[in-house]
Amino acid sequence: MKVIITGSSGMVGKAALLECISSPEVERVLVINRKSINISHPKLNEIVHNDFSDFSSIKNHLSGYNICFHCMGISALGLNEDKYSHITYTMTNALAETLLELNPNTVFNYVSGAGTDSSEKGKIMWARVKGKTENRILSIGFKDAYAFRPGIILPEKGIKSRTGWYNLFYTLTKPIFPLLKKSDSVITSSQLGKAMINIAVHPQELKHLENRDIKKIARL
Repeated sequence: MKVIITGSSGMVGKAALLECISSPEVERVLVINRKSINISHPKLNEIVHNDFSDFSSIKNHLSGYNICFHCMGISALGLNEDKYSHITYTMTNALAETLLELNPNTVFNYVSGAGTDSSEKGKIMWARVKGKTENRILSIGFKDAYAFRPGIILPEKGIKSRTGWYNLFYTLTKPIFPLLKKSDSVITSSQLGKAMINIAVHPQELKHLENRDIKKIARL
């Protein structure tokens, strides 16, 4: 498979990238980021792109891919709904529309989050916006699409979060990682990356994937 990944400078995107690099199922990987991740590998190509609401300037580089891992995201903390919607919904939709035009047989994996509101009517702003984004991705017309809703993710393979207090939490809880990994409600970054690859090979009827679902798919 030939994979596009966004957000590979973050914990989830980097986890997906590392699993793609090591997977025999993946032939080629294109990462699209605002700044270089400075990783070199024979499978890997990188595009540094500033405006994620408009992909016209790099459109010629996006053909020929059959799966996308859209891992780019941001915390809603300190953002109003318009700003958060622009980053979460508008930018995701711009990418999706571009890829659908170029590669209609794409499988699109959107990394959402636990607690997302599919009704788009709840009181929690970020959950409504993510729900709207999920609904758009699942209905836009891709060959297949999934909304990954990870909750607690334990980092592996040297991966760190860009959020400082997450890293503090991971440092404090690292002694009990082996215990936490036994819970169906907890996944590792490696399991998330593997599940995103496996779902292209093993399509699922369930389209909203919580931690317990992600964990099962990672074992396929």
